[in-house]
Amino acid sequence: MNVHQAEIVISAVSPKQYPDTKIPEIALAGRSNVGKSSFINTLINRKNLARTSSKPGKTQTLNFYLIENAFHFVDVPGYGYAKVSKVERARWGKMIETYLTEREQLQAVICVVDFRHEPSQDDIQMYEFLKYYGMPAIVVATKADKIPKSKWNKHEGMIKKALHFDAEDDFIVFSSETKMGKDQAWQAIEPYLGE
Repeated sequence: MNVHQAEIVISAVSPKQYPDTKIPEIALAGRSNVGKSSFINTLINRKNLARTSSKPGKTQTLNFYLIENAFHFVDVPGYGYAKVSKVERARWGKMIETYLTEREQLQAVICVVDFRHEPSQDDIQMYEFLKYYGMPAIVVATKADKIPKSKWNKHEGMIKKALHFDAEDDFIVFSSETKMGKDQAWQAIEPYLGE
């Protein structure tokens, strides 16, 4: 998909703030600093529509990005960030859970993991949560340019094993630096856009 139009429409914390539209939504879930914003920016050919931050834990709201007036990317707060209080973490957890389980427009969730490392407990929980609710998941492993190609199979195997990866889901090796995986990501997303 070639994206010519993309804008952030709202940062929401509760269902009453979600956009009142019927268009499909694709959520992005992942640890703080895993590269969700860079992934969105790469897909839509923008430098900084989705704000990337060197400070983890910056995204504290559900950020709705309208793409081509056809669908929303929804960036959910990054999880697993230590400097956030337990109360705050629980609040985010509730907000994310409410969105993921109650939003009818939500068609699929992109689980963003770091290709360099074994998935964290939070990554595994998120993936299991999606499987439990029967939500289609696309696993995107970012920062692939940081790993020598000869080790890719090993890293892919390590991630899939830790997640108990379901072969029906898409697994995409991705790099926002080299744009590798961008076309595959769109191929995985487009069936959920109902076009």
